[in-house]
Amino acid sequence: MRIIFVRHGEPNYELDCLTEKGHRQAEACAKRLEHEGISEIFASPMGRAAQTADYTAKLLGLPVETLDYMHEISWGGEGIPEKAHPWTLAERMIAQDDYDFYHDEWREHLYFKTNDVMKYVNGISEQFDALLLREGYRHEGTRFFCETDEPKNIAVFSHGGSGACVFSHLLALPFPYVCTVMPCGHTSITILNFPVKKGEFVHPRLELFNDTLHTVGVATDLVIQQEST
Repeated sequence: MRIIFVRHGEPNYELDCLTEKGHRQAEACAKRLEHEGISEIFASPMGRAAQTADYTAKLLGLPVETLDYMHEISWGGEGIPEKAHPWTLAERMIAQDDYDFYHDEWREHLYFKTNDVMKYVNGISEQFDALLLREGYRHEGTRFFCETDEPKNIAVFSHGGSGACVFSHLLALPFPYVCTVMPCGHTSITILNFPVKKGEFVHPRLELFNDTLHTVGVATDLVIQQEST
């Protein structure tokens, strides 16, 4: 099974919709995905993600199933610097604090222990596991037990934040680390490939990350998650 993750197009955050450029990006993204063999489309309930998904859904003649939990995340917390913004904090941990993600427990770090973002990190992880189980993969520790013999391609249209939560969970990487080293551009395509080996444990393979080639001539800038949600 291949899960094709797509970040939404350039947004108007205030109105929660796509800009004119965002619509062009979404249309180009749909054409890029046309021959990926997608059989199911999922999207965040937020306007900018739903509008992005709509282009692909109409081109392929598929319905869009809304995943309420994949809406964009928020953050906050008393006494946490940088307004508790996880991307800025993560960069600070790496660039200034020399934080050791391999040996230290980031969940206990003062930047994240009481940060409101953790309810999204934990909640999205748990609910995405439920989707995987429905698709035939049971998450156990850092492995996935394959209960299906049916290969398929599904697409998930969401956001920089909720996407980072999923990547962190599925690839067993610290969430702040993912925020810093895995930024995604607008309508970027990231693909995780889950081998189909019924009755065996498997690991997801990162097949493609942050592919924005389809936006050449439309918009090629990389804009990471901003403070506005």
